[in-house]
Amino acid sequence: MRMNEIQLEGRLPIHSYGPGGFRIDGAWHDGSLVLTPTGRAAFSAPVDRASLAPVLAEAEAIDVVLIGQGAEIAPLAAGLRAVIEEAQIGVEIMSTASACRTYNVLLAEDRRVAAVLVAL
Repeated sequence: MRMNEIQLEGRLPIHSYGPGGFRIDGAWHDGSLVLTPTGRAAFSAPVDRASLAPVLAEAEAIDVVLIGQGAEIAPLAAGLRAVIEEAQIGVEIMSTASACRTYNVLLAEDRRVAAVLVAL
C-alpha cells in the first residue's frame, strides 16, 4: 500500500483533544475553541452568538460548521441554528470527540469547514 502525507496548506488539523482542551498546530489550547479557515479563537462554553461570530465573519468561505457540544449531544440555544443557516452555512451538532474526528476528515478532503468545540 502506498501512503501519501496529506498537505493542508495552512489549515489547522486537531492533533489531539482531552480533558480541558485541544492540541492544534503543536500547541495545547485550554478551553473551548472555534476553528475557521483563517484561524482559531477561544470562547467560554456554552455555544452562543458570540462564540459563533468568527464563523459568521467567514461565512463565504465555510460550507458547514461542526458544533461539538462536549461529551453528550445537546441542542443549540433557541435561534442559533437559524442564525447559522441564514448565513448559508450548514450545521451539524455532535459530541466534541466526533466533531474533532469529522473536522480532520473534512480538512483532508479539502472541504470548507469550521468547528465550534466545547472542551471536554
